[in-house]
Amino acid sequence: MSFDLISVTAGSAVFELTPDEYHYNPIGSVHGGVYATLLDSAAGCAVHSLLPAGVRYTSLDLTVKFLRPVTTDTGQLLSTGTVTHLGKRTALTEAKLTDKDGRLLATAISSCLIIRD
Repeated sequence: MSFDLISVTAGSAVFELTPDEYHYNPIGSVHGGVYATLLDSAAGCAVHSLLPAGVRYTSLDLTVKFLRPVTTDTGQLLSTGTVTHLGKRTALTEAKLTDKDGRLLATAISSCLIIRD
């Protein structure tokens, strides 16, 4: 699956993907795993943007709410992740998947474990 990192600022990350038919599930729309991958990537990279060099993270959970179906007709997708809390051991994030017109397609919340060696 090929998607692009568009921007990263402190506490935020944005990814872009234009869906193709190979992203489809058997019922003819983009597979939920594609939504989840975009949302998880944006959420995790938003956390990473706030960590000092050498500190890592991993996702503990990801809850996705699917709001609208996506097909090739939907066009460009943007996934934006934002950190809502950064602690010493965990971070909380939210992410939104939108189309080129800003319509909300899915949301996610995630907890990340902060790994300090």
